Amino acid sequence: MRNGLIAGVLLMSAPAYAAAPEDEKVHVVAAGETLGGIANRAKVSAGAIARANKLKEPYVVRLGQKLTIPREAKPAAKPAALAVSADTSAKKAARTASRVIEARTPPAGASSPETETSHKVLEGETLGGIAARAKVPRVLIAEANGLQPPFDVRVGQVLRLPRTRHHEVKSGETGFSISLDYAVAWEQIALANNLDPHAPVKVGQDLLIPTLLDPPTVGARTLTPPPRPVAAATPKAPRFAWPLSGPVRRGYDGAGSDYHDGVDITAPKGTTVRAAAPGTVTFAGREKDQFGNLVVLDHGDGWFTAYGFLSRVTVKEGAKVAAGERVGLVGDTGLAKGSELHFEVRQGGKPVDPLGELPKAP
Repeated sequence: MRNGLIAGVLLMSAPAYAAAPEDEKVHVVAAGETLGGIANRAKVSAGAIARANKLKEPYVVRLGQKLTIPREAKPAAKPAALAVSADTSAKKAARTASRVIEARTPPAGASSPETETSHKVLEGETLGGIAARAKVPRVLIAEANGLQPPFDVRVGQVLRLPRTRHHEVKSGETGFSISLDYAVAWEQIALANNLDPHAPVKVGQDLLIPTLLDPPTVGARTLTPPPRPVAAATPKAPRFAWPLSGPVRRGYDGAGSDYHDGVDITAPKGTTVRAAAPGTVTFAGREKDQFGNLVVLDHGDGWFTAYGFLSRVTVKEGAKVAAGERVGLVGDTGLAKGSELHFEVRQGGKPVDPLGELPKAP
């Protein structure tokens, strides 16, 4: 059984294969593109494009939609300016040749940015050369770092390199489970793929996973946190408290034929469900596929807990809760087999047996 919804702060940039509309008069919208991003690269105001295409607020564009890019007619070059124009063309050609050479022969000591998510600029490097070696379009790096024309970079400057990931949907997966595995909100994944966020995913479907560039400072999601040093002779202290008292009807099974991501704890309907540790509410509401009324808490360092099958949710998204604070009431919503709580623990997007992180008895 899989689930999850992780709220994230995403910088939505154009996909790696999107055509740069700097000189286009008509632009075909690619997956993940927004009107603002297209306008920025086209050097035309978003308002002008909206008016030219009769777009209505909130100015949402669709995958494959053809947008007219309004441009002013350029005046014909005057004879006296021909020599200057030729000189400018020569300089452009020289700069292009320089970028090609720099891309092929990076400065001594330069790291290969092919798999980097950030890159520190060295002496002699240019944005074009870094983009060529990173295999990320220059315009995407410029947008991700707020660079303005002529897109100069400084020695020592750290550039974020936005990368696009793909995921092939497997049997048993849902939008919620995929969003939890990648720590990216399902609404953002659906938007990047031009999908209805309420429609079920299909086995074999190839999903583009947007890059998380600016994780929140509170309860930041660390997908690969550093190991915690633990003395060999010191017994492991429980990380979480039991969310309520009651017998465990169904336990965790992460690899067997009866796959189950968490534990199901039976208790009378209306019993208070409490936060297992201090955290921030990243989801509080109805999950229609499996878990009914659901609450997800972010505890920092990549740790999350989830509380499903609730009869009522008593917290709101974005709220900070203390350990032991009420987050909901036991119910029988979703795929519950009776009055019970479905409780999950995840670390770095991976399910963890809750019993290994809880005291011995509820």
